[in-house]
Amino acid sequence: MTGSLRVNGATLHYEVRGRGPLLLLVPGGAGGAASFDGIAGELAAEYTVAAYDPRGMARSTLDDPGAEQRVAEHAEDALRILDLLSPGEPARVFGASSGAITALHLLTAHPGRVERLVAHEPPVVEVLPDAPEHRALIARVQEAFHARGLMPAMALFAAGLKKKDAAAGPKAAAEPEPAAEIELPPQAAARAEQTMADLPYFLGRIVPAFMSYTPDVHRLEALSDRLVLAGGQDARGELPYRPAAFLAERLGTELLHFPGGHTGTTTHPAEFAEALRKVFRRDDL
Repeated sequence: MTGSLRVNGATLHYEVRGRGPLLLLVPGGAGGAASFDGIAGELAAEYTVAAYDPRGMARSTLDDPGAEQRVAEHAEDALRILDLLSPGEPARVFGASSGAITALHLLTAHPGRVERLVAHEPPVVEVLPDAPEHRALIARVQEAFHARGLMPAMALFAAGLKKKDAAAGPKAAAEPEPAAEIELPPQAAARAEQTMADLPYFLGRIVPAFMSYTPDVHRLEALSDRLVLAGGQDARGELPYRPAAFLAERLGTELLHFPGGHTGTTTHPAEFAEALRKVFRRDDL
C-alpha cells in the first residue's frame, strides 16, 4: 500500500507492507523508502513495515523548495507517520545514517511512541572529541559544492566518511578494483537515477543540518533501555561508525554489529533483515 500524508510544509510519500506490529523504517542519505526495498520484504512476514521518503526527497515534496531543513521537523514527520499507522501505540523503529539521527530525536522528544529504536551509524559527529575536525570537513564540502559542483564535493565528502580513526588500525593497502559496467534492471536503474537527482538537496541541505545536530545525551541515557546503537561490521573506525560506538560506551550499552558497512541494508539485505529481526525479538537489552 502506498499513500501520501500532509505534514507541516511538505507532503510525505509512504509505503506499507506486511502484517503484525508496526516497524517504521527511517531512511538516510538520498535513498528514500526505496533504499529499504531489500529488507522490507524480508521483515514483512513478521511486521507491518512502513517506510517513507523524507521531506524533499524522491516523492516527498516541499511546499517551499528553499526551506531550511531541521532534524526536529524531520522527527515530527516520523511522528506523524506513527500517528497515522499506529495511533497511540508505541512502535519499533529502525533508522539508518541521517535517518538514525531523525530517529534519535524522535525517541528523545516522544519516548512514549517508541518501543525500541535501532539506530544504525547515526553520524552525530558533534558528540566526538574531535568534532571540530569534522565541522571543518563539512565546511570544505559545502565550499566545494558551491564553487566546483556536486561531484567534486561528493568525492570530498565520501573520502571524509571513509577515513579511518587511527585507533581502528591502518587501512588496507590494496586499491579497490574498478567497478565493471553493468546494466541495471529497470527498477534498480530508476532508483539509482532518483538517488542522483536527490544528491544536491542531500549534500547542500541535509548534510550540514544533520551533521551539526547534537543529541541530548542525558536524555538518551535515561532512555537507554529502549535504544540499540549499531554499526556495520565492515565499517569499524569510519566516521559514521564512530558516534555509535562513542554513544554506546557513554551510555554503558552494547554496540551491536550488523552485516556489511554503512549501507548494509542494501549490500546485505537478507542478513541485515535477519539481524534486525533478532534485535527486536530480544528482551535482554
